[in-house]
Amino acid sequence: MRPQTEAELAEMIQTAQGPLRITGGGTRPIGRPVSGEPLETGGISGISLYEPGALTLVARAGTPLSDINSALDAEGQRLAFEPMDHRPLLGTQGTPTIGGVVAGNISGPRRIQSGACRDFMLGVRLVDGAGTIVKNGGRVMKNVTGYDLVKLMSGSWGTLGVLTEVSLKVLPKPESTATVHVPDATGLTALATMTAAITSPFDVSGVADLPGRGVVVRVEGFEGSVRYRAQQLQDLLATHGNPTIEWDAERNKTTWQDVRDATPMQQHSHVWRTSMKPSAVYSGLLTALDQSHPADVFTDWAGGLCWIGLNPASSDEAAQFHHMLQNAVANPEINENGGGHATLIKAPEALRQKIPVFQPQNPVLETLAKGIRAKFDPRGLLNPGIMSS
Repeated sequence: MRPQTEAELAEMIQTAQGPLRITGGGTRPIGRPVSGEPLETGGISGISLYEPGALTLVARAGTPLSDINSALDAEGQRLAFEPMDHRPLLGTQGTPTIGGVVAGNISGPRRIQSGACRDFMLGVRLVDGAGTIVKNGGRVMKNVTGYDLVKLMSGSWGTLGVLTEVSLKVLPKPESTATVHVPDATGLTALATMTAAITSPFDVSGVADLPGRGVVVRVEGFEGSVRYRAQQLQDLLATHGNPTIEWDAERNKTTWQDVRDATPMQQHSHVWRTSMKPSAVYSGLLTALDQSHPADVFTDWAGGLCWIGLNPASSDEAAQFHHMLQNAVANPEINENGGGHATLIKAPEALRQKIPVFQPQNPVLETLAKGIRAKFDPRGLLNPGIMSS
Protein backbone atom coordinates (compact mmCIF):
# COMPACT_ATOMS: atom_id res chain seq x y z
CA MET A 1 0.00 0.00 0.00
CA ARG A 2 1.28 3.43 -0.93
CA PRO A 3 -1.17 6.24 -0.09
CA GLN A 4 -0.83 9.56 -1.88
CA THR A 5 -2.70 11.66 0.67
CA GLU A 6 -3.30 11.77 4.40
CA ALA A 7 -6.97 10.92 3.85
CA GLU A 8 -6.05 7.81 1.85
CA LEU A 9 -3.69 6.75 4.61
CA ALA A 10 -6.39 7.18 7.25
CA GLU A 11 -8.81 5.04 5.24
CA MET A 12 -6.20 2.31 4.72
CA ILE A 13 -5.54 2.09 8.45
CA GLN A 14 -9.26 2.18 9.31
CA THR A 15 -9.97 -0.76 6.98
CA ALA A 16 -6.79 -2.76 7.68
CA GLN A 17 -7.50 -6.39 8.58
CA GLY A 18 -4.11 -7.13 10.11
CA PRO A 19 -0.71 -5.76 11.10
CA LEU A 20 0.99 -3.11 8.97
CA ARG A 21 4.71 -2.79 8.35
CA ILE A 22 5.34 0.96 8.15
CA THR A 23 8.23 2.08 5.94
CA GLY A 24 9.48 5.39 4.62
CA GLY A 25 12.38 5.05 2.21
CA GLY A 26 13.23 1.56 3.45
CA THR A 27 16.80 2.51 4.34
CA ARG A 28 16.73 1.63 8.08
CA PRO A 29 15.62 -1.96 8.79
CA ILE A 30 16.35 -1.58 12.50
CA GLY A 31 14.50 -3.42 15.24
CA ARG A 32 12.73 -6.75 15.34
CA PRO A 33 11.41 -7.61 11.84
CA VAL A 34 7.70 -6.88 11.47
CA SER A 35 5.32 -9.34 9.87
CA GLY A 36 2.59 -7.36 8.19
CA GLU A 37 1.34 -5.78 4.99
CA PRO A 38 3.80 -3.12 3.79
CA LEU A 39 2.57 0.47 4.10
CA GLU A 40 4.89 2.95 2.37
CA THR A 41 4.69 6.66 3.13
CA GLY A 42 6.81 7.81 0.19
CA GLY A 43 3.74 8.95 -1.74
CA ILE A 44 2.90 11.60 0.85
CA SER A 45 5.73 13.88 -0.19
CA GLY A 46 6.68 17.49 -0.73
CA ILE A 47 7.74 20.60 1.14
CA SER A 48 4.55 22.42 2.07
CA LEU A 49 6.08 25.49 3.71
CA TYR A 50 9.58 26.92 3.98
CA GLU A 51 10.22 30.30 5.58
CA PRO A 52 13.98 30.87 5.70
CA GLY A 53 13.58 34.10 7.63
CA ALA A 54 11.62 32.29 10.34
CA LEU A 55 14.01 29.31 10.30
CA THR A 56 11.00 27.04 9.78
CA LEU A 57 10.32 24.20 7.37
CA VAL A 58 7.18 22.06 7.04
CA ALA A 59 7.35 18.90 4.93
CA ARG A 60 5.23 15.84 4.34
CA ALA A 61 6.66 12.72 5.92
CA GLY A 62 7.59 10.94 2.70
CA THR A 63 9.71 13.83 1.43
CA PRO A 64 13.23 12.62 0.55
CA LEU A 65 15.83 14.00 2.92
CA SER A 66 17.89 14.98 -0.13
CA ASP A 67 15.09 17.32 -1.29
CA ILE A 68 15.02 18.99 2.10
CA ASN A 69 18.79 19.35 2.22
CA SER A 70 18.79 20.88 -1.28
CA ALA A 71 16.12 23.43 -0.37
CA LEU A 72 17.94 24.39 2.81
CA ASP A 73 21.33 24.56 1.13
CA ALA A 74 20.00 27.03 -1.43
CA GLU A 75 19.22 29.39 1.46
CA GLY A 76 22.43 28.74 3.37
CA GLN A 77 20.65 26.67 6.03
CA ARG A 78 20.72 23.09 7.32
CA LEU A 79 19.27 20.50 9.68
CA ALA A 80 21.54 21.12 12.66
CA PHE A 81 20.99 17.66 14.17
CA GLU A 82 22.95 16.10 11.27
CA PRO A 83 20.94 12.88 10.65
CA MET A 84 22.91 9.74 9.91
CA ASP A 85 22.60 8.03 6.53
CA HIS A 86 22.34 4.32 7.40
CA ARG A 87 22.68 3.05 3.83
CA PRO A 88 26.48 2.66 3.77
CA LEU A 89 26.47 0.78 7.08
CA LEU A 90 23.43 -1.42 6.46
CA GLY A 91 23.97 -1.93 2.74
CA THR A 92 20.44 -0.75 1.93
CA GLN A 93 19.09 1.09 -1.09
CA GLY A 94 16.24 3.55 -1.31
CA THR A 95 16.01 7.17 -0.24
CA PRO A 96 15.88 8.37 3.37
CA THR A 97 12.75 10.37 4.17
CA ILE A 98 12.18 13.07 6.76
CA GLY A 99 9.44 10.96 8.36
CA GLY A 100 11.87 8.09 8.84
CA VAL A 101 14.43 10.44 10.39
CA VAL A 102 11.85 11.69 12.90
CA ALA A 103 10.43 8.22 13.62
CA GLY A 104 13.91 7.01 14.56
CA ASN A 105 15.03 10.29 16.19
CA ILE A 106 18.09 10.00 13.95
CA SER A 107 20.81 12.39 15.12
CA GLY A 108 24.51 12.78 14.36
CA PRO A 109 27.76 14.10 15.87
CA ARG A 110 26.41 17.62 16.39
CA ARG A 111 23.99 16.33 19.02
CA ILE A 112 26.46 17.26 21.77
CA GLN A 113 26.10 20.92 20.79
CA SER A 114 22.71 21.35 19.15
CA GLY A 115 20.59 18.50 20.47
CA ALA A 116 18.73 15.60 18.90
CA CYS A 117 16.16 15.52 16.11
CA ARG A 118 13.32 15.74 18.65
CA ASP A 119 14.73 19.03 19.93
CA PHE A 120 14.11 20.64 16.52
CA MET A 121 10.57 19.39 16.13
CA LEU A 122 7.86 22.07 16.16
CA GLY A 123 4.80 20.09 15.14
CA VAL A 124 3.53 16.84 13.66
CA ARG A 125 0.54 15.47 11.81
CA LEU A 126 -0.11 11.75 12.00
CA VAL A 127 -2.68 9.01 11.61
CA ASP A 128 -3.04 6.80 14.68
CA GLY A 129 -3.90 3.11 14.83
CA ALA A 130 -7.62 3.84 14.76
CA GLY A 131 -7.28 5.78 11.49
CA THR A 132 -7.78 9.15 13.19
CA ILE A 133 -5.88 12.18 11.88
CA VAL A 134 -4.08 13.91 14.75
CA LYS A 135 -2.23 17.24 14.83
CA ASN A 136 0.02 18.51 17.59
CA GLY A 137 2.31 21.52 17.90
CA GLY A 138 2.72 24.19 15.28
CA ARG A 139 5.27 26.26 13.41
CA VAL A 140 6.85 27.95 16.45
CA MET A 141 8.25 26.70 19.74
CA LYS A 142 5.71 26.84 22.57
CA ASN A 143 4.79 25.06 25.76
CA VAL A 144 2.09 22.39 25.64
CA THR A 145 0.01 20.45 28.10
CA GLY A 146 -0.99 16.80 28.00
CA TYR A 147 0.84 14.48 25.60
CA ASP A 148 3.68 16.23 23.81
CA LEU A 149 3.23 14.26 20.60
CA VAL A 150 6.03 16.19 18.93
CA LYS A 151 8.51 14.59 21.32
CA LEU A 152 6.62 11.32 21.73
CA MET A 153 6.61 10.53 18.02
CA SER A 154 10.35 11.14 17.73
CA GLY A 155 11.95 7.75 18.24
CA SER A 156 8.68 5.78 18.34
CA TRP A 157 9.60 3.84 15.16
CA GLY A 158 6.07 4.00 13.77
CA THR A 159 4.45 2.23 16.72
CA LEU A 160 2.21 5.10 17.85
CA GLY A 161 1.10 6.53 14.53
CA VAL A 162 2.09 7.05 10.93
CA LEU A 163 3.59 10.49 10.41
CA THR A 164 2.15 12.52 7.55
CA GLU A 165 3.76 15.93 8.11
CA VAL A 166 6.49 17.39 10.31
CA SER A 167 7.43 20.97 11.19
CA LEU A 168 11.09 21.62 11.93
CA LYS A 169 13.31 24.41 13.15
CA VAL A 170 16.35 24.87 10.89
CA LEU A 171 19.57 26.82 11.42
CA PRO A 172 22.08 28.70 9.26
CA LYS A 173 25.07 26.85 7.85
CA PRO A 174 28.41 27.89 9.35
CA GLU A 175 30.81 30.02 7.38
CA SER A 176 33.81 27.87 8.27
CA THR A 177 34.77 24.52 9.81
CA ALA A 178 38.01 23.23 11.31
CA THR A 179 38.98 19.91 12.90
CA VAL A 180 41.59 19.58 15.62
CA HIS A 181 43.19 16.15 15.32
CA VAL A 182 45.03 14.46 18.21
CA PRO A 183 46.37 11.23 16.65
CA ASP A 184 48.30 10.08 19.72
CA ALA A 185 45.28 10.03 22.03
CA THR A 186 44.05 6.50 22.68
CA GLY A 187 42.29 4.67 25.52
CA LEU A 188 41.95 6.69 28.71
CA THR A 189 44.08 9.43 27.14
CA ALA A 190 41.44 9.73 24.42
CA LEU A 191 38.76 10.08 27.09
CA ALA A 192 40.75 12.79 28.84
CA THR A 193 41.28 14.58 25.52
CA MET A 194 37.60 14.49 24.60
CA THR A 195 36.57 15.59 28.09
CA ALA A 196 38.95 18.55 27.91
CA ALA A 197 37.55 19.54 24.53
CA ILE A 198 33.87 19.31 25.39
CA THR A 199 34.25 21.09 28.75
CA SER A 200 36.30 23.90 27.21
CA PRO A 201 34.74 27.31 26.46
CA PHE A 202 35.41 26.87 22.73
CA ASP A 203 31.96 25.63 21.65
CA VAL A 204 32.86 22.38 19.89
CA SER A 205 30.29 20.75 17.60
CA GLY A 206 31.75 17.27 17.34
CA VAL A 207 34.12 15.12 19.41
CA ALA A 208 34.97 11.56 18.38
CA ASP A 209 37.61 8.86 18.90
CA LEU A 210 38.24 7.04 15.61
CA PRO A 211 40.08 3.69 15.41
CA GLY A 212 43.65 4.14 14.23
CA ARG A 213 43.18 7.90 13.88
CA GLY A 214 42.83 9.20 17.42
CA VAL A 215 40.59 12.02 18.63
CA VAL A 216 38.98 14.56 16.30
CA VAL A 217 37.33 17.75 17.53
CA ARG A 218 35.19 19.99 15.30
CA VAL A 219 34.56 23.71 15.60
CA GLU A 220 32.18 25.65 13.33
CA GLY A 221 31.07 29.25 12.85
CA PHE A 222 32.41 32.53 11.49
CA GLU A 223 35.90 32.13 10.03
CA GLY A 224 37.68 34.39 12.51
CA SER A 225 36.02 32.70 15.46
CA VAL A 226 36.79 29.23 14.11
CA ARG A 227 40.47 30.05 13.66
CA TYR A 228 40.76 31.43 17.16
CA ARG A 229 38.93 28.53 18.81
CA ALA A 230 40.79 25.86 16.81
CA GLN A 231 44.14 27.34 17.77
CA GLN A 232 43.11 27.62 21.42
CA LEU A 233 42.02 23.97 21.36
CA GLN A 234 45.31 22.97 19.77
CA ASP A 235 47.15 24.58 22.68
CA LEU A 236 44.76 23.12 25.26
CA LEU A 237 45.02 19.57 23.94
CA ALA A 238 48.79 19.61 23.51
CA THR A 239 49.17 17.92 26.90
CA HIS A 240 47.38 14.86 25.46
CA GLY A 241 49.40 14.46 22.27
CA ASN A 242 50.52 16.43 19.24
CA PRO A 243 47.41 18.15 17.84
CA THR A 244 47.17 19.38 14.27
CA ILE A 245 44.43 21.45 12.63
CA GLU A 246 42.66 20.48 9.42
CA TRP A 247 41.37 23.54 7.56
CA ASP A 248 40.41 21.96 4.22
CA ALA A 249 36.63 21.99 3.80
CA GLU A 250 36.35 18.75 1.80
CA ARG A 251 38.59 16.76 4.13
CA ASN A 252 36.64 18.05 7.12
CA LYS A 253 33.38 17.07 5.43
CA THR A 254 34.67 13.55 4.78
CA THR A 255 35.90 13.10 8.35
CA TRP A 256 32.57 14.03 9.89
CA GLN A 257 30.57 12.03 7.38
CA ASP A 258 32.66 9.04 8.47
CA VAL A 259 31.72 9.74 12.08
CA ARG A 260 28.07 10.45 11.28
CA ASP A 261 27.58 7.33 9.16
CA ALA A 262 29.72 4.98 11.30
CA THR A 263 32.00 4.30 8.34
CA PRO A 264 34.59 2.38 10.44
CA MET A 265 31.92 -0.26 11.14
CA GLN A 266 30.91 -0.99 7.54
CA GLN A 267 33.02 -4.14 7.18
CA HIS A 268 31.33 -5.84 10.13
CA SER A 269 28.35 -8.17 9.82
CA HIS A 270 27.06 -7.23 13.30
CA VAL A 271 27.07 -3.69 14.70
CA TRP A 272 25.83 -2.35 18.02
CA ARG A 273 25.66 1.12 19.48
CA THR A 274 25.61 1.93 23.17
CA SER A 275 24.71 5.12 24.96
CA MET A 276 26.13 5.57 28.45
CA LYS A 277 28.47 7.77 30.49
CA PRO A 278 31.81 8.24 28.69
CA SER A 279 33.75 7.26 31.82
CA ALA A 280 31.75 4.01 31.98
CA VAL A 281 32.58 3.28 28.33
CA TYR A 282 36.33 3.68 28.73
CA SER A 283 36.74 2.40 32.30
CA GLY A 284 34.21 -0.44 32.21
CA LEU A 285 32.62 -1.38 28.91
CA LEU A 286 35.77 -1.50 26.77
CA THR A 287 37.52 -3.55 29.44
CA ALA A 288 34.62 -6.00 29.49
CA LEU A 289 34.78 -6.28 25.70
CA ASP A 290 38.52 -6.94 25.71
CA GLN A 291 38.02 -9.76 28.21
CA SER A 292 35.17 -11.43 26.32
CA HIS A 293 35.12 -10.66 22.60
CA PRO A 294 37.77 -8.52 20.94
CA ALA A 295 35.76 -6.08 18.85
CA ASP A 296 36.33 -2.94 16.83
CA VAL A 297 34.99 0.20 18.46
CA PHE A 298 34.86 3.93 18.02
CA THR A 299 33.11 6.58 20.04
CA ASP A 300 31.17 9.74 19.25
CA TRP A 301 29.49 12.37 21.46
CA ALA A 302 32.75 12.75 23.44
CA GLY A 303 32.58 9.07 24.39
CA GLY A 304 28.88 8.91 25.23
CA LEU A 305 28.01 7.00 22.04
CA CYS A 306 30.00 3.84 21.36
CA TRP A 307 29.85 1.89 18.09
CA ILE A 308 30.89 -1.77 18.31
CA GLY A 309 31.56 -3.99 15.30
CA LEU A 310 31.95 -7.77 15.31
CA ASN A 311 32.09 -10.62 12.81
CA PRO A 312 30.93 -13.57 14.95
CA ALA A 313 31.41 -17.09 13.72
CA SER A 314 27.79 -18.07 14.43
CA SER A 315 24.43 -16.66 15.41
CA ASP A 316 24.83 -18.24 18.84
CA GLU A 317 28.06 -16.33 19.39
CA ALA A 318 26.35 -13.11 18.26
CA ALA A 319 23.43 -13.72 20.63
CA GLN A 320 25.79 -14.37 23.54
CA PHE A 321 27.70 -11.19 22.80
CA HIS A 322 24.44 -9.24 22.58
CA HIS A 323 23.29 -10.59 25.93
CA MET A 324 26.64 -9.73 27.51
CA LEU A 325 26.55 -6.20 26.08
CA GLN A 326 23.03 -5.39 27.26
CA ASN A 327 23.87 -6.73 30.71
CA ALA A 328 27.07 -4.70 30.81
CA VAL A 329 25.45 -1.34 30.06
CA ALA A 330 22.77 -2.03 32.69
CA ASN A 331 25.31 -3.16 35.32
CA PRO A 332 25.76 -0.51 38.04
CA GLU A 333 29.31 -1.74 38.61
CA ILE A 334 30.18 -0.76 35.03
CA ASN A 335 27.72 2.06 34.41
CA GLU A 336 26.64 4.12 37.39
CA ASN A 337 22.88 3.73 38.00
CA GLY A 338 22.78 1.17 35.16
CA GLY A 339 21.15 3.69 32.85
CA GLY A 340 22.79 2.71 29.59
CA HIS A 341 21.31 1.40 26.36
CA ALA A 342 22.69 -1.10 23.86
CA THR A 343 20.94 -1.44 20.50
CA LEU A 344 21.67 -3.96 17.76
CA ILE A 345 21.82 -1.85 14.61
CA LYS A 346 23.06 -4.36 12.05
CA ALA A 347 22.57 -8.13 12.00
CA PRO A 348 20.87 -10.81 9.88
CA GLU A 349 17.09 -10.80 10.13
CA ALA A 350 17.04 -14.24 11.75
CA LEU A 351 19.02 -12.97 14.73
CA ARG A 352 16.96 -9.78 15.07
CA GLN A 353 13.86 -11.96 15.11
CA LYS A 354 14.80 -13.84 18.26
CA ILE A 355 16.61 -11.36 20.54
CA PRO A 356 15.64 -7.99 22.09
CA VAL A 357 17.19 -5.57 19.60
CA PHE A 358 16.53 -2.56 21.83
CA GLN A 359 17.60 -2.42 25.48
CA PRO A 360 14.86 -4.00 27.65
CA GLN A 361 13.05 -1.42 29.78
CA ASN A 362 12.50 -1.74 33.49
CA PRO A 363 9.00 -3.05 34.40
CA VAL A 364 7.61 0.38 35.29
CA LEU A 365 8.66 1.99 32.00
CA GLU A 366 7.55 -1.06 30.02
CA THR A 367 4.08 -0.91 31.57
CA LEU A 368 3.88 2.80 30.78
CA ALA A 369 5.01 2.26 27.19
CA LYS A 370 2.46 -0.51 26.64
CA GLY A 371 -0.28 1.73 27.99
CA ILE A 372 0.65 4.54 25.62
CA ARG A 373 0.78 2.18 22.63
CA ALA A 374 -2.65 0.80 23.58
CA LYS A 375 -4.08 4.35 23.55
CA PHE A 376 -2.65 5.25 20.16
CA ASP A 377 -2.93 1.85 18.48
CA PRO A 378 -5.68 -0.14 20.22
CA ARG A 379 -5.72 -2.89 17.57
CA GLY A 380 -1.95 -3.35 17.55
CA LEU A 381 -1.63 -2.68 13.83
CA LEU A 382 1.37 -0.37 13.57
CA ASN A 383 4.80 -2.02 13.35
CA PRO A 384 3.83 -4.53 16.05
CA GLY A 385 6.80 -5.96 17.93
CA ILE A 386 9.48 -3.82 16.29
CA MET A 387 10.68 -2.57 19.68
CA SER A 388 9.75 -5.67 21.68
CA SER A 389 12.13 -6.97 24.32
